[in-house]
Amino acid sequence: MATKNSQEDPVEVLFVLQPQFDLLDFAGVQEVLYTARHNKDDENTRAFECTIASAEPKIISEQGVIINSQITYKEAYDHLNDFDVMVIVGGDSENVLNKKLEPMGLIGAYSELQKQDSQRERTLLSVCTGSLFLAEKGILSGLSATCHPDFMTKFEFLCSHSAVRDGVERTDVIEDSRYVVNNLRFDIGDEDENPYIRRKSDAGAGRRPSNARKGSISFKSSSQRRESMTRRAAMRLGGLRVITAGGVTAGLDAALYLVSILVDDEAAKEVAHVIQHEWVKGTVVDGLDV
Repeated sequence: MATKNSQEDPVEVLFVLQPQFDLLDFAGVQEVLYTARHNKDDENTRAFECTIASAEPKIISEQGVIINSQITYKEAYDHLNDFDVMVIVGGDSENVLNKKLEPMGLIGAYSELQKQDSQRERTLLSVCTGSLFLAEKGILSGLSATCHPDFMTKFEFLCSHSAVRDGVERTDVIEDSRYVVNNLRFDIGDEDENPYIRRKSDAGAGRRPSNARKGSISFKSSSQRRESMTRRAAMRLGGLRVITAGGVTAGLDAALYLVSILVDDEAAKEVAHVIQHEWVKGTVVDGLDV
């Protein structure tokens, strides 16, 4: 656990890695979150604490690189409530889908956890073909989402199949966006002045910086927050924030977005500077002022 600074605790992130996962899908997002600070000049103000879960203590990527995990899948289930964010990456997607392997079960459990405890603010982030797993589990029904362009046909099929199978709304598949965000759950303020809503028409536009952290730990007790617990509980997935990203570099963009809403805009810009990446904004579905 990173050293606590003032009232800011690190946001707890769980990476769930299947065998033959894509190395850069994981490493790109992990690098962004590891680099994020509340104070760029203070190493003790790390904004995120990342935990890796897999079936075995060591897991090999599609590229042949071995990663050490901190916890097993079983331990991930046991401690699922500890995590504010779950990250799902691509790799070996056909095998995972056909045999219903992890992280399929963990995705479903995380979604159910949010439905049962809608007061907590949680985020599910997928990169590349990780969105195929969300589609198969029915997580994306009634939401907007994207995937790696090369897998868009497969993605659309899974979304449609899940909607028919479960008798639910279809997914609005967006093909021309780096990432797509659903279910923003903070005080959005006046619509014309809100810097946290981006639509397809203004993707790539700059945003005014925020002075308040919108994280799941400190912000939930803010006196400025205007939320109805009843209404939030009735939201799709209990108000779970769902972010789907395209390929590797789109995952970087989505991770930077996550930093911008759970820390602030300046922190995200600083991370983009450190990793020398031009942050390309994606699509944010209109927020819900609850």
